[in-house]
Amino acid sequence: MELKPARGRDRDGGLVVLNGGAGRAMGAGDGRIWLVGAGPGDPELMTLKAARLLSEADVVVYDRLVGDGVLEMIRPDARRLYVGKRKSKHSVPQDEVNRLLVALALQGLNVVRLKGGDPFMFGRGGEEMLAAREAGVPCHVVPGVSSALAAGAAIGAPLTHRGLAQAVTFVTGHAASGGEPDLDWSALAKTNQTVAVYMGLTTAPVIASRLIDAGRSRATPVAVVENVSRADERRLVTTLGALPEAVRGLDGPAILIIGEAAGLAMVEAPSVTNRDHTNFARESLA
Repeated sequence: MELKPARGRDRDGGLVVLNGGAGRAMGAGDGRIWLVGAGPGDPELMTLKAARLLSEADVVVYDRLVGDGVLEMIRPDARRLYVGKRKSKHSVPQDEVNRLLVALALQGLNVVRLKGGDPFMFGRGGEEMLAAREAGVPCHVVPGVSSALAAGAAIGAPLTHRGLAQAVTFVTGHAASGGEPDLDWSALAKTNQTVAVYMGLTTAPVIASRLIDAGRSRATPVAVVENVSRADERRLVTTLGALPEAVRGLDGPAILIIGEAAGLAMVEAPSVTNRDHTNFARESLA
């Protein structure tokens, strides 16, 4: 198999020639795959384990939604391979990504598959894990902060809250066929729960219409966070009835948080930074 990495953030523009997983390279050690969650974009939201693995990896295969600050944590001499996807436009099909990861590991390399958010939250990490298992390649998973959790934290809207939301459901607004998502609208329309929608900007009008038709009030609060945790983060609070018009002009990536708890969201970012809190704590303990 030959893979030509996409240009842009990939520093190495040459071809990667692999043996397709037919066998281990002569003298190669035991390679392994790490499925690592990069979080929503802010490198300070990564786990310590994820940061360590980036400093040790031989090869890092990464997605479009991985922040630039996270990429700066990769070992300088490590190979970077970009396999990003954007609204059904895939630089590398998923089955080829699976074969690539396996082939690299079979050559004795320490491979980090760096994925935005969490590997197992609408990130196809399960497919990559199964491909590694079938090939007999050790595969480990390092969780990351999923964008729905980061969005709720950023705007001060807890996904569960006593008296407002006793449950939270994570769904994707993207359908494999490119059409309407196949969801249980009646279940999602129940009150006192939060529905966090990933990849839901394009289908926001359909989502709002289906939920309203299933019985959810048009006045239900909806918080929308675009580019959560990044310098260009944008946030808005609207209602389910006004959602289609409210998201005009946004092009994502964005999270929709639907439910009574979304009414607690703050549109304006807090003026106090984490560093201010840290200094205050140090002064208090002095």
